[in-house]
Amino acid sequence: MSLETFLALASFAFVGTVTPGPNNAMLMTSGANFGLRRTLPHMLGITLGFPFMIALVGLGLMQVFDAFPAVDRALKIASIAYLLWLAYKIATSAPKLPDVPQAGGKPLTFLQAAAFQWVNPKAWSMAAYAITRFATDADGTRSLWAVGIVVFTFFAVSFPSISIWTILGQQMRRFLTSPVRLRSFNIIMALLLVATLIPVVFPNLVGPA
Repeated sequence: MSLETFLALASFAFVGTVTPGPNNAMLMTSGANFGLRRTLPHMLGITLGFPFMIALVGLGLMQVFDAFPAVDRALKIASIAYLLWLAYKIATSAPKLPDVPQAGGKPLTFLQAAAFQWVNPKAWSMAAYAITRFATDADGTRSLWAVGIVVFTFFAVSFPSISIWTILGQQMRRFLTSPVRLRSFNIIMALLLVATLIPVVFPNLVGPA
């Protein structure tokens, strides 16, 4: 992989992980509701879980979807259903003021966040593009060395990128000092989470991926 290609990969990885999407919307919500420390397992689950998924895509997982289109469709349906359920849970969760310990309501665990990558439409799109663009030669052959570079690059940029959203959510805690404000915030974040499904449900509205 040339230096020019690597810089393009690093730029794509940073932009892809720092821009809005299901992961970052959920991290901002978690930061506002639970704070940075309690959200750390969620952040680590993304940091390790997403590169792991990219590695499997690079090792040929996408070929399974090409051979069995029904599996791809089932995954998309499951992704949409799960994200809608998460949005509902966020919007209807009881407001829990940041400075008052409350029973119930927990941030995602490490394993839950890692598993979430498999139903995250943005994660699938980024993984497929990264492997196709940066680890596949013109003749279709795939270099394991290049796959490893792609995986490591996403691993390196993920935590700093997603930290921005968690910290932003945590900083908003100072303004979310009433149940009404916190509930309104959670509803807005739930709507934004649903909005991330628009490219999946209506791909023609946003053009080709």
